[in-house]
Amino acid sequence: NRDNAHEAFKWNGSTYLIPVCAAMLSGSKERVNVYRLEECKSLLKSGVGVFSNFKGNAFPALVTQLALDVNPQERLRKAILMHDMLKQYFYGSAYLPLAAMVLSGMVAEGRFSEVAERAGRIYKKMKAEHPFLTSAEDCVYAGLMALSGLTDEQLIQDAENCYKLLKEEFYDANANQSLSHVLALCEGSAGSKCRAVFDLYHGLREKKYKYGIGYELATLGVLALLPQGKAAVMADLIEVDGYLSMQKGYGFFGLTKRQRLMHAGMLLVSELLESECGEQKDLY
Repeated sequence: NRDNAHEAFKWNGSTYLIPVCAAMLSGSKERVNVYRLEECKSLLKSGVGVFSNFKGNAFPALVTQLALDVNPQERLRKAILMHDMLKQYFYGSAYLPLAAMVLSGMVAEGRFSEVAERAGRIYKKMKAEHPFLTSAEDCVYAGLMALSGLTDEQLIQDAENCYKLLKEEFYDANANQSLSHVLALCEGSAGSKCRAVFDLYHGLREKKYKYGIGYELATLGVLALLPQGKAAVMADLIEVDGYLSMQKGYGFFGLTKRQRLMHAGMLLVSELLESECGEQKDLY
């Protein structure tokens, strides 16, 4: 799947996005080949304008989601409609189509306007808390938060409580904010959720596995809150990382150990949540 994604997106796929596309493809029960990806590339390019943000940095991830849908034409129509709704509350960016694509697969079309309005409201509250940290990429988190049964105030307060605790341990403010948004979407108190993250992080370090504390942190947060528990997650994560270390592109001259460990985490999240919930969960 990684090689298929690399072949399909060799001119417009970043080092960071190709593994995400591969993880999405691997989480599907269907085999998606290069031809299917190329078809969906053409569909997306022909379905939007020349200067559309749908052709921006998130293009490979958008195409991959279309390729995984049983009806990519209909999914694209809904994503464009959702994007039009979101544009009423957000500035245009390469991240807004990603939010639209994700939400279009999770929300009934009749709720698009309601969810877009709430996402914009939540984003404004994020911006009020952290005016310099909050940027266009946070529109995706705002969109996911808009699906929560908690109130706007509860979500923002929980995220802020998590952020304050996280910055005592990790130094990257942007990564901490992203992780705080992930944790706000999960059940439990801010203290218990952050302790789970710290426990997993230090548990891995004790076994000589240094998990990245930059953009990798959001995935660590999901791993830490998996119902299987720290010991089982650590054992599986180390096993998957060991397997990846023997694969082309992941060895001595490949990606860093921290990137490889995050990729192992992405695969593990998909597998464990699928076995727990009985269906594939789109976490990317």
